[in-house]
Amino acid sequence: MNFLRRFMAGRYGSDQLNNALLLLAIVLMVIEWVMKWNWMSMFILALFILCYFRMFSRNIQARYAENQKFLQKWGPVSRRLHNAVLRFQDRKTHRYFKCPNCHKRLRVPKGRGKITITCPHCRTQFVRKS
Repeated sequence: MNFLRRFMAGRYGSDQLNNALLLLAIVLMVIEWVMKWNWMSMFILALFILCYFRMFSRNIQARYAENQKFLQKWGPVSRRLHNAVLRFQDRKTHRYFKCPNCHKRLRVPKGRGKITITCPHCRTQFVRKS
């Protein structure tokens, strides 16, 4: 255990970009196995090499900058996926509407009939059936 700690001292380690690269490599391995595409193994190997290169790199600032660029691109996608999961979990008790003025998504309880909804952001009122 101490050997691993000493070896990794001063090295970058794993981050969200490494996790995404590993997940992509595993998904591609499954696709290669199902589709019998042997040519894809070189691409998968390159992903693993890149992942280990980033993990054992001593250039921490460069790896941190790479991860920040990845997070800037992945952040909006991740938020949309998370919000879609939350909307799906709420589907039995709530409805979601977009404000016709500012296009913000509003959550209202289901089963109230026709209601007047006031957008808390722009104060626009509109009528919808919940």
